[in-house]
Amino acid sequence: MGGAEKAKEMKYVLVTGGVVSGLGKGVTASSIGVVLKACGLRVTSIKIDPYLNTDAGTMSPFEHGEVFVLDDGGEVDLDLGNYERFLDVKLTKDNNITTGKIYQHVINKERRGDYLGKTVQVVPHITDAIQEWIERVAKIPVDGEEGEPDVCVIELGGTIGDIESRPFIEALSQFSYRVGERNFCLVHVSLVPVLNVVGEQKTKPTQHSVQRLRALGFTPSILACRSSKPLEDNVKEKLSKFCHVPIDNIISLFDVSNIWQIPILLKEQKVHEAILKRLKPSSISSEPALEEWKKRAEICDNLQESVRIAMVGKYTGLSDSYLSVLKALLHASIACERKLIIEWVPAPDLEEKTKTEQPDLHEKAWNLLKGADGILVPGGFGDRGVEGKILAAKYARENNIPFLGICLGMQIAVIEVARSVLHLEDANSTEFDAKTSHPCIIFMPEGSKTHMGGTMRLGSRRTIFEELDCLTAKLYGGVSFVDERHRHRYEVNPDMIVELEKAGLAFVGKDETGKRMEILELRTHPYFVGVQFHPEYKSRPGKPSAPFLGLIAASSGQLDTILHKLTQENQSIANKATSNNMSISKPSGYYNPYMHTNGNGLLKDGSMTPKGNGIHLKGEAAGLA
Repeated sequence: MGGAEKAKEMKYVLVTGGVVSGLGKGVTASSIGVVLKACGLRVTSIKIDPYLNTDAGTMSPFEHGEVFVLDDGGEVDLDLGNYERFLDVKLTKDNNITTGKIYQHVINKERRGDYLGKTVQVVPHITDAIQEWIERVAKIPVDGEEGEPDVCVIELGGTIGDIESRPFIEALSQFSYRVGERNFCLVHVSLVPVLNVVGEQKTKPTQHSVQRLRALGFTPSILACRSSKPLEDNVKEKLSKFCHVPIDNIISLFDVSNIWQIPILLKEQKVHEAILKRLKPSSISSEPALEEWKKRAEICDNLQESVRIAMVGKYTGLSDSYLSVLKALLHASIACERKLIIEWVPAPDLEEKTKTEQPDLHEKAWNLLKGADGILVPGGFGDRGVEGKILAAKYARENNIPFLGICLGMQIAVIEVARSVLHLEDANSTEFDAKTSHPCIIFMPEGSKTHMGGTMRLGSRRTIFEELDCLTAKLYGGVSFVDERHRHRYEVNPDMIVELEKAGLAFVGKDETGKRMEILELRTHPYFVGVQFHPEYKSRPGKPSAPFLGLIAASSGQLDTILHKLTQENQSIANKATSNNMSISKPSGYYNPYMHTNGNGLLKDGSMTPKGNGIHLKGEAAGLA
């Protein structure tokens, strides 16, 4: 090599799951990434989903939980949201691999003639495509710095033995052999249940899972065992003997008080030492520093005063449908030092039809709504429950209850004002009533009415503040614009803006053309905000999303205090920049100078760059799922 520096080898950590789904592979993979990052390594993540869909965009929330949206418009699995929040990174749509994407990629190559007349087969063509995709994406920096990451954490969705994941298993088996054992570490997440009849931890399910894994060409380097309580020593010894894993590499992932405890749990059991011993990265690594995580976990455990938020939606039977919203609420509640309580209010139960057919459900829903400190209407599609959401917005507006409407939630707030204040009784969205004579919400001209997948207004888009003195701009730290992620087909009708503003609505944020409404406020209300974008996707622990921070602060009587602290922080930043002869450049994305304990840094141009970790979950969750 003539003395040239040897090229850095990428290190890979593969996380698989056995026995049953829902064990928390995503949180485990994210937490491993956090610990390695805390050791000084640069970490990226890839999620493999073996389903045939090319992406998660057309999947029902009841099928697969929420659809997480990335800056580049990728509609991906919710686990990528975990990765972004835990690691404080920005991933791309290529970080989510699906069977559909791989087959589409290979078939497109075959149609072009790239295979030169060969018979295209699962092995080698599909398996090679999988390996090439992993290697290419693993090299993409996701932390805002130049150069390739040090470690790529790969999560294989599903359970070992699933028929749909076989091509990925074969590809990863070949991949591990090709990159070498010093560059590949396998972590297998399995279940150690306790049968109430006998009251002891049973190892047989994990033994069988590892046997299946070994039959497919893998031997786990680390065994991460999910259980309700810490693994007993004799159980570890038995697992070590029958699964051929060193006893020090058997990790007990037991139920904890909050999700912030998981990286701490991994560190205490020296997972980083086991991984680093195998991979031997060239980058300098150190003992993981997780003081901020410990502090956050302690704060979460010790909160006493509560804030009660009514979540009015139609997917309330499955909390994963609103996972990012829940986490954004938690980030904001921790910042306001309040224990978050979510009241799930099924939107259809608020409607008059339910009052007639099921009066008990109707009464229960309204009691929950009226007992809340704040009301949130999240995004959604379809007409079921829309009238209930409109009634919730009306109640919040008329009774001065803090309200936040996201995407569809903003649109129903517009409809409610049009009906109640402008007395346009049939005002509606053309999504729900194509023949309405007062279309407040209309289909966007660039949308497609024939194809659903990937045809919405997706990804990061810029919102310009019309005035910097509005409430939302202040919550964002006094910036002149923000870049937030979108996912919608309908928008506020520009032809009705003048009428709606006369009714009291203030459209304080618009897109770069000035014709698309992005943020609305009701000036006569303590906190009535609607946003067309999805701010929950960019919320981080220690850096809560501005609209969510405003909702929690207003709901807990702290809005004036928060705004005052924001003003002080902004002035401090400006003074610091001035004293160092730096010009202030407003950041292109969100940052919250009120909560900057993760170590936000001031760049040479005066803008802010976030430096911190991410993690999540509402207060009642105790396990990994």
